[in-house]
Amino acid sequence: MHIFNITSPDQALRPVIQAKIDNLNKPKGSLGRLETLAMQICLAQQSLTPSLAHPCHLLLGGDHGIEREGVSVSPREVTWQQMVNFTKGGGGVNMFCRQHGFHLRVVDVGVDHDLSQIPGILNRKIAPGTRNFLHEPAMSPSEYERAISIGVELADACHAEGCCVLCVGEMGIANTSPSSIWMSLFCHIPLAECIGAGSGLNSTGVTHKGRVLTQALEHFNEQMPTPSAKDIIRYFGGFEMVVAIGAMLRAAELQMLVLVDGFIMTACALAACQLYPAAKDYMIFGHCGDESGHRRMLDALHAEPILSLGLRLGEGTGALCAFPIVDSAVRMMNEMNNFDNANITKYF
Repeated sequence: MHIFNITSPDQALRPVIQAKIDNLNKPKGSLGRLETLAMQICLAQQSLTPSLAHPCHLLLGGDHGIEREGVSVSPREVTWQQMVNFTKGGGGVNMFCRQHGFHLRVVDVGVDHDLSQIPGILNRKIAPGTRNFLHEPAMSPSEYERAISIGVELADACHAEGCCVLCVGEMGIANTSPSSIWMSLFCHIPLAECIGAGSGLNSTGVTHKGRVLTQALEHFNEQMPTPSAKDIIRYFGGFEMVVAIGAMLRAAELQMLVLVDGFIMTACALAACQLYPAAKDYMIFGHCGDESGHRRMLDALHAEPILSLGLRLGEGTGALCAFPIVDSAVRMMNEMNNFDNANITKYF
């Protein structure tokens, strides 16, 4: 079992960082959210001159047994088809990675299709999809540990290249279903208030999805009346989601910044923080999407997303779109002049 050593950043540097921010040639507090982002990043990196070196993006693919219950409008084969599409540069994630200079890794951790011969896809397949959590746990304890280990391996590979900011995205049909259940259990919110349309279910489809997930949760409660966070994650999670948790936790352990995307990745961040609360100090929440309940999940994490663009694509696209704002916060610290050097009277 992998044990992480994640510590909250030392706060001793906070007043020094604040003094530098306040002495930049601008009215005090006038750059708003950029200033709070800069504080978080400087604390995470324990530096007055933060950096965003070699940004990396992990795109993790996996299928879900619960998809067999008709909880998604998209068919299962879309997962592997999109994974192949990513290798050709044609996905939304490809466009944004190119735009913002991210090194993209496309990783098969549990797609129900043989992708081992496709150039450009890393093969870390645990199994061809999880089991159907309506009837049994999505993954075994050993599969859970394997998924965490793969996430650690991927984060380590990025860090070894000099990466200090990691973005994680997913591709997995039906992964809003486990996300909704995690949200309900970890945030103590009624399940019905956590279920949305996913990739485009109509009202009848959402009702059916609700019935299936309610029944699955009833079965789980009967089998595990006092579950741990790990039990909840393992019983419902997708392989791509648990790998994401492992990558987020390892990145936090290495004091890397973690860019968090939409509903599914916020659910993974939520789960990671259930295991190691200090991991949140390294997370920057990029986007609040359209999926029902996402805002409430962010509120439960006391997280303020940078953007709210109505995106619900996944893949990490919302977090990538937010990256220029993060970059602006870092540039503010490193490139903006101060009152003394600019020969401007400091009037506060």
